[in-house]
Amino acid sequence: MPLATTRRAGLVDQVIDQMRGAITSGEWPVGQRIPPEPELVTALGVGRNTVREAVRALSHAGLLEVRQGDGTFVRATSELSGAVRRMCGSELREVLQVRRTLEVEGARLAAKHRTEEELARLTTLLRQRDAAVEAERWAEVVEHDTAFHVLLVRCSHNTLLAELYQGLTEAVKASVAASVDVTLPGTDQVSHTGLLDAVRDGDQEKAASEAGGFFEELIEKFC
Repeated sequence: MPLATTRRAGLVDQVIDQMRGAITSGEWPVGQRIPPEPELVTALGVGRNTVREAVRALSHAGLLEVRQGDGTFVRATSELSGAVRRMCGSELREVLQVRRTLEVEGARLAAKHRTEEELARLTTLLRQRDAAVEAERWAEVVEHDTAFHVLLVRCSHNTLLAELYQGLTEAVKASVAASVDVTLPGTDQVSHTGLLDAVRDGDQEKAASEAGGFFEELIEKFC
């Protein structure tokens, strides 16, 4: 998404909107340094102070991180995810506790409301995740495991719950990666088979129990 010159009214808000769009669209990926200030000034057709105010606002929201002498980097793709990252930092336990709160109810509702198409996709993702574990392809494990959990909560068909969880995607992925990093080759990964079976069978209580037990196991094992 190319940056465009802005109208004179509400310049800071317009610049914030354009920069947020570049972040949420993936044009500026998480972890990447954004264009330097002079380049942004030219592309947007505004003054340095306007760009600085926009960067400051997005940094306060948690989407950007200013590193003195290094530049400004993308930290998260949404305000909610940025807030979680600020609150939790490197504390894996806190991230897992938040995930447990959302996923237990997500699993319960998924067992009741999931569609056959969603069940097939969950099954495929879990198969891909387990195959990656077997082959010790850890980057793929992280991708498939994260996608499995995001879809599981989406299967609840509770829009607000799904949106809340979607906003935590970076934190979820980071917690999955941290767990995988600790369980390097040769050790067992926590299984999701029981959880998938409960969702397939429509057993709401078992699905919630499996999800809760999964996080209890992770917290005990890694925290």
